[in-house]
Amino acid sequence: MTLEAKIREKIQLRRERIDCLKREHGDFVISNVTVEQIYSGIRGVPIQVSDISYVDPEKGVRYQGYTVDECINLLPNPEDSRFPYIGGLYYLLMTGELSTVARAVEIEEDWRARSEVPDVVFNVIDAFPDGAAAMAMFSAALLSMSSGSKFAAQYADGMDKKEHWIPMLDDSMDLIARAPEICAYIYNKKYRNHEHIKPDPGLDYAANFAHMVGLDDPQVYDLLRMTLLLLADHENANVSAHTAHLVGSALSDIYLACSAGLNGLAGPLHGLANQECFKYIQEVCDRFQGVPDEDSLTAYLQQTLSSGRVIPGYGHAVLRSIDPRFAVEYKFGKATAADDPYFQTAKAIFKTAPAILKATGKVKNPWPNVDALTGVLFNHFGLTHSSFYTVLFGLSRLMGFTCHIVWARAVNKPIERPKALTTRILEAMVSEQNLENLIR
Repeated sequence: MTLEAKIREKIQLRRERIDCLKREHGDFVISNVTVEQIYSGIRGVPIQVSDISYVDPEKGVRYQGYTVDECINLLPNPEDSRFPYIGGLYYLLMTGELSTVARAVEIEEDWRARSEVPDVVFNVIDAFPDGAAAMAMFSAALLSMSSGSKFAAQYADGMDKKEHWIPMLDDSMDLIARAPEICAYIYNKKYRNHEHIKPDPGLDYAANFAHMVGLDDPQVYDLLRMTLLLLADHENANVSAHTAHLVGSALSDIYLACSAGLNGLAGPLHGLANQECFKYIQEVCDRFQGVPDEDSLTAYLQQTLSSGRVIPGYGHAVLRSIDPRFAVEYKFGKATAADDPYFQTAKAIFKTAPAILKATGKVKNPWPNVDALTGVLFNHFGLTHSSFYTVLFGLSRLMGFTCHIVWARAVNKPIERPKALTTRILEAMVSEQNLENLIR
C-alpha cells in the first residue's frame, strides 16, 4: 500500500473524531490566558492540535506516541546500522504506524526517483556569495521550487478542498527527496571549493548526504540517521513548525510554507542553538587549553551565569528532565568519540552544570537538551563548520513541517487567525475585573 493510500485510509476517521469534538464539546474551555502569558511569548498556551508529535515534559518528544528510544528500537534499520531508515520514520510520522523494512525502502526508493533537483535551484544558490548565510541559501532554494508546485497548479485549475492534501503530499515527497542534494550543494559551495558530488543510488537517504559532502564513513552515515531522527519534529507550536503551519494555512504551497519555517529556524533563539552550544564548548576548551578540571569548570560556569549569560544547551521550555535525544547522542558519543576533547568537555559540563543551575533557584529545568552535543558530534566526524549545523537541523525538520501541513489539509483546517489586543483594551479589561472583585 502506498503512503497516499495509507493516509487516505485514515482520513475519514480523523475527520469524524474532529467533527465529534467540535459538535459535542465545542464550548469546552481548554485554557485561560493570563496577562503574563501574553507578554511572555504565549508560553504554555495551547494553540494547536496535531498528532504528529507531542513533547512529554518527562519522556521528551513522542512521534505519533512513540518515544525516540522506541523509534530507534522498533523502526527498521539499514544493514549494519544502529539507527533506522529515514523512510521508515517518515512513514510513522505520516501514518501513525510502525514501518516494515519493505515500506521504509519503498519510501526511500520513491524519494530516489524524485530526487533530481531543478537547475533553477542551483542557479539561485550560485547567485549568493560563498560567504552568505547557509540558511539564507537553503530558504531561497526552497522558494525557487515554488513555480513547480503541483498543489499550486491544481488549485489554480480548481479542485475539491477535501483533495488538497493529495498534491500537497506529492509536493512534500518531492521536497524531501531533493533536500539532501540541495543541502550538500550549499555545503560544498561554502566549504569545499565547489567540489560537488552526485548522489549514490546505492545508499539510503541519510547516508547519501554524508556521501555528497565527501564523508563516506559508516559511522557518519549513522550520525546522519540519528540526527535526522532526533530532530524530525518537536510539536507544532515551536517557532519554525508553527510558522510553516501558519503559512500553509493560507494555502501557500509546501515550498513557500517550509521556506518560512526555515527562516524561523535560522534565529539564534531557535535553530542556531546547536551552533551556539558548540561555540561555547570551544570557548571553554580554548580558555583552559584543553579539558578543564572540575573546580576550574565550576568557576567558569558560575562566571558565565553571573555575567548575565546562559549555559548553552541547558534547560528547555517544556522538558523537565534530561532530554532523551541528548541521552541518545551521549551514548553514541561515548561509543565513537570518547577521546575527543570537545566531547570530554561536554561530558564535564553535563556532570557539573545541573547542580550549579539548580542552586540558582531560578531554573525549572537544569538538564541538557539535544543541542548540547549535536555540534560536538558533527565536528568530530568532519562537519567542522558550525555555521552549517542549522541547515542539517532544517533538513531534518522538513519532515515534521510537511507532515503537519499535509494533515492540516487532510482534515480541512482553516486559515489561522488569532486575535490581538491593544494595551489600552488590556488595561480596561484588568480594571473592569478589579472593579467586579471590589463589588463582590
